[in-house]
Amino acid sequence: MKVGIVGSGLVGATAAYALVMRGVGREIVLVDKNEARAVAEADDLRHAVPFAHPLEVRAGNYSDLVGCRAVVLCAGVGQKPGETRLQLLRRNADVFHEVVPAVLKHAPKAVIIVATNPVDVMTHIAARFAAEIGVPAGRVFGSGTTLDTARFRTLLGTHCGVDSHHVHAYVIGEHGDSEVLTWSLASIGGMPLEAFARLRGVDLSESVRREIDEKVRRAAYTIIGGKGATYYGIGCALARIVNAVLHDQRSILTVCAPTADVAGIQDVTVALPRLVGGAGVIETFPLPLSESEQSLLRASASVIRLALDELELPKV
Repeated sequence: MKVGIVGSGLVGATAAYALVMRGVGREIVLVDKNEARAVAEADDLRHAVPFAHPLEVRAGNYSDLVGCRAVVLCAGVGQKPGETRLQLLRRNADVFHEVVPAVLKHAPKAVIIVATNPVDVMTHIAARFAAEIGVPAGRVFGSGTTLDTARFRTLLGTHCGVDSHHVHAYVIGEHGDSEVLTWSLASIGGMPLEAFARLRGVDLSESVRREIDEKVRRAAYTIIGGKGATYYGIGCALARIVNAVLHDQRSILTVCAPTADVAGIQDVTVALPRLVGGAGVIETFPLPLSESEQSLLRASASVIRLALDELELPKV
């Protein structure tokens, strides 16, 4: 099983490392405009293989993506001094206008997983370019709030004294400041969170919830402030998503994909719990949110819709 990663910077290279450590796939191809960087990262990763799983890792061009079952897009440009968010989005849209058709020319049946930020907008753009050449809906989606959901579960698990694997809680909406933590639906061991907290004597007061919410919402800012970039968490999230695609695992993940209607906002891309398998996104699940959460989701979707309107993109 072959996986392509376009963009071998910190996120792309760390995603490849996570694939090697988890033994996901059989061959990984790194593609980057900076060919020397891709070659160096592939060499370094290959030297980790004897300590992990038997995967082949190599650098290549778009033509080397032939046969890929999944391709992760980490390519993009950084913000220049004095550049507005809209200007940055337009430059990254130009990057994707080149990258997406090039990937699909050589790997027409691949599932495309977008990691480039702002991931909701970039996924919408990638899906539009893919739709123009006949790629079915669902075959292009983004990492969305997969990492934010992991952060939420980790913090809840730590606070409640439970392994985070047994915490079920979703973060939905924008991967960004307007994201929505679905407190009303959180559960541990099959018990609603509040019932579990009462049983175990765990403090879930409003101040505790605000603190957890802030840590989830501001995690990237804190990490970037300390070391300049985030890559371990998202690298592992991407490996998890790729594994679900390669093995058709039918996993429920909070990925983002173009959606006809989100809380009354039309034609927008945000993260929601979605069934992910070999064909990409198979189904999207509506959540029985509280009234306040529904309102927050609408506001979050509006943030993305406004950004898309500013870009003046045709509808997907």
